[in-house]
Order: sequence, then structure tokens, then C-alpha cells
Amino acid sequence: MTAIKDMVEYIAQSLADKPEAVRVSESVGDTVIMIELNVASEDMGRLIGRKGRTINAIRSLARILAAKMEMKVTVEIN
Repeated sequence: MTAIKDMVEYIAQSLADKPEAVRVSESVGDTVIMIELNVASEDMGRLIGRKGRTINAIRSLARILAAKMEMKVTVEIN
């Protein structure tokens, strides 16, 4: 399960101006993984991207990893 969390954390830290402010938490259920991403307020726009393209790409990558584990994943930004 941590592979998805590690991947999301790596991408978020790479995109953020303040990588030390990136916090990723993971909640694992029977068939669902919930990833919560907390970033500095000034990095929020950079992580979401234009029209949400960046966060949607992160979600797509997370879904691919989760599908290999026969799980579903949700990625949320707080």
C-alpha cells in the first residue's frame, strides 16, 4: 500500500516550492485506499494545475498502481 503513498509524496514534493510542507496520509480499507495530500497554500495551485490537469494525472497514476493491487484509490488535496 505504501507504494502509492510514496509515489504521490514524491510527485508532490517535486512540484512544490516548499517540499518540506508536503504531508501525505493514507487510510487503507478492505478494497479502498484514501490518500490525503496536505501542501502549503501557495503550492496548492501548482499541484492542481490548469483545469486540474496535474492532480488528475497524479490520480490516474495512483489508480494504475491500485489496480495492480486489485484496489481502488482516492486522492484528495486538503
